Amino acid sequence: MSRISEEQVKHAAHLARLAITEEEAHMFTEQLDKIITFAEQLNELDTENVEPTSHVLDIRNVLRADEAVMGLPRDEVLKNTPENQDGQIKVPAIIE
Repeated sequence: MSRISEEQVKHAAHLARLAITEEEAHMFTEQLDKIITFAEQLNELDTENVEPTSHVLDIRNVLRADEAVMGLPRDEVLKNTPENQDGQIKVPAIIE
């Protein structure tokens, strides 16, 4: 028994704005059914004593330390702007 129907595949293709033929719908139905069958095998695994993880690899603190550093001097930043006023970058208004 198929776990996904051709109508469901066609509906998903429609939602994704994909044009598929009848042959493709049949082929994708078979492929998706195999994927679902494989994924359902995971339900058979005993995960009682397995801690939840957020990543498959044991990666800890991969980000750099958040340390405050001095930025560029204001004059140096403003010399690269097309327009500035009162020590700030002037941009076109987007809200009236």
